[in-house]
Amino acid sequence: MTPGVGRPRAWRRRASFGILATGALCVAYGYFVEPYWPEVTHVRIVSSRLGPGARPIRVVLLSDLHSDPKPRLEDRLPALVMAQRPDLVVYTGDSINSLDALPVFRRCMTRLAAIAPTFAVRGNWDSWYWGDVDLFGGTGVRELDGHAERVDVGGASVWIGGVAVGHEQLVQRALEEIPGGGPALFLYHYPYPDVLPEGARGKVDLYCTGHTHGGQVALPLYGAIITLTKYGKRYEAGLYRVGALWMYVNRGIGLEGGRAPRVRFFARPEITVVEIEPEARS
Repeated sequence: MTPGVGRPRAWRRRASFGILATGALCVAYGYFVEPYWPEVTHVRIVSSRLGPGARPIRVVLLSDLHSDPKPRLEDRLPALVMAQRPDLVVYTGDSINSLDALPVFRRCMTRLAAIAPTFAVRGNWDSWYWGDVDLFGGTGVRELDGHAERVDVGGASVWIGGVAVGHEQLVQRALEEIPGGGPALFLYHYPYPDVLPEGARGKVDLYCTGHTHGGQVALPLYGAIITLTKYGKRYEAGLYRVGALWMYVNRGIGLEGGRAPRVRFFARPEITVVEIEPEARS
C-alpha cells in the first residue's frame, strides 16, 4: 500500500459514521424526547380597554393537539395549564388525527374546561375531516363559529370571538358582536391577520392562532423549514405586532397526522400564557 493512501479512506469512514450517528440521535430525540417536553411561554401585551388599576387578565392559548389513540401530553396538559392560574383558556383547533383518538381529546378538553372558561374554534383538520363529529359537546368547552361571547374577569368584561376554518364569511358577524368597550380576543386557526377586516382590527387586542407547529421540524438560527401557510416564514411562531393588532402564533401540542414525520425538532410543544395589562397612566 502506498504510504498515506489508507488515511483519507479511514477519515471518510469515520466522518460518514459520525454523520449517520448524529442523524440517528437527532431522529431519536425528535421522536422520543421533544414531543413529550412542553414549553410554557410567557408574554405580555397592553390593552387600552382595561381601566387604570385593573388587574391583568391571564389567558392560556393552546392549539393543534392532533390527538392520537395513545395519549402523548393530553393527560399531563390540564395540570400544566392549572399551574398557570388562567382566567381564560382558548384553543385554536386541529384536534384529532383519527376518530379513535376522540375519547383522548374530549377527556383533555373536559379537564381544561373545569379549570377556567374555555373557548375553541375548529382548525383545518377539524373542518376538512371531522366536520360532522361533535368534538366539544359535553366537555364544557364553548365552541365559537361566527359568534362572540362575554366572560367577566376581575370586574372586566372580556369578549372572545372566533370562526372555524372554512367559515371565514362569518368573521364580520363575530366582530359585530364585540361591542368594543372591553378587552377582546379573536380565535382563528390560521395565522392570517388579513382574515380580520382592517377597519375592525382595532376592536381586537389579541388574535390567537396556531397551525404552523413552529415548523414541527426547525433548524437552529433558521427556524421553521416549512409552515404550510401562504405567508411562509413571516408568521411562523410567537408574538407579532400587525398594525394595532397583537397576534400570537402558538406552536401547538401534538404532531401532524397523515404522512407527516412523527417528530418535533427545535419546535417544542407550547403552552402560551398571555398577560393582558392596562396601559400605564402618568
